[in-house]
Amino acid sequence: MKRSLGKVLFLCFHIFWLQAGDFDYNIQVNKPQPYMKEGTLVTINLKQTNHDIVLLFDFDLLKSANYTFQRVDIQEVDAYHAAEISYTYLVYPLKVGKLDVGFSLTQKATTDESVAYSFSGDRDNVKGLVTTNTHIDLSPLALDVKPIPLETKLVGDFSLDYQVKKHEGEAFEPLPMQIRIKGKGYPPILETLYPKEGNFTQFTETPFVQSISTTQGTVNTVTYAMALSAEKIFTLPPLVIKAFNPLTEKSYELLVPKQTFNVHPADSSKLLDKVDNPAPFLLDWSWLETFLAYLVVFVAGYLSALSWKWQKKTKRAAEPLKEKIQSASTHKQLLQILLSQDKKYFTRSIQKLESTLYANENIPLKQIKKEALENIQ
Repeated sequence: MKRSLGKVLFLCFHIFWLQAGDFDYNIQVNKPQPYMKEGTLVTINLKQTNHDIVLLFDFDLLKSANYTFQRVDIQEVDAYHAAEISYTYLVYPLKVGKLDVGFSLTQKATTDESVAYSFSGDRDNVKGLVTTNTHIDLSPLALDVKPIPLETKLVGDFSLDYQVKKHEGEAFEPLPMQIRIKGKGYPPILETLYPKEGNFTQFTETPFVQSISTTQGTVNTVTYAMALSAEKIFTLPPLVIKAFNPLTEKSYELLVPKQTFNVHPADSSKLLDKVDNPAPFLLDWSWLETFLAYLVVFVAGYLSALSWKWQKKTKRAAEPLKEKIQSASTHKQLLQILLSQDKKYFTRSIQKLESTLYANENIPLKQIKKEALENIQ
């Protein structure tokens, strides 16, 4: 299906106007020339123009190794045969130069009769909504991505704090240390902080990441926990992380000054075996206790991060749907929202809406909303 490109308006953001047979749509970009890893808001607005049908939309950005994205807002106006919806995404480009952001859009057209028919039958035999689906070919959004300074590790506005539990210990004793990076920008996740070389041993965990994305950007807190161990006194070199703030277009550094640890060497006299003929096969299993302690700490940290990511993903998936249900102002509007989800756990709510719309029963909208929200899985 051919589409024509209309005029381009340059306001406080760039808007690309286009037309389709049954609806109009436009694409807004707040930063058409972002820096690499700088958050860019992309919004697509869809407005129904054919008022003879019921129109639904299925829209998302295409996945790519050249950028990451997250939907941060959705606005919907549901009038009779005049649907309007806006999707807003936060996009982080991951390469320099020309970058295309791809779109996936499917138009789902149906009729009032089809909507009514889809609710015929008992609550255990709800018929699926019959739609005519049309894939819409949209030209990709072209971004001109600017490079960041060389050796830059972080992009955004960040601060760093650190904590060393103690600077003195016995030989090979684990000395805990924690570094935390906070701020707004591309998630500050680094593979390594300190080089592996040195006269000490590092024990590290997977960073604990907390990130929340909105239309204002991504707010992050990343915590790096580690432990250091050595045979004798050692010095941890300064840690310098180069960062770049795209808003001010200036580079800056996050610093952890060098740390000296006073490690008491083991007393060799205490290591000598004073028994000439010890009992055979007498083994010291104290190392196993230390090993298991590290293993428990590592597994706990990994499971904690995994659980947080799962909870974040579940919350992100449920929040837009809850907002749509709460914003529904009529029984018919709520009916279309639940119908588009095609979920069995909405069957009872759909049945009540059908009774209200087609059997003249008086069931409060607030009551049905509450039931639907409680059933979201």
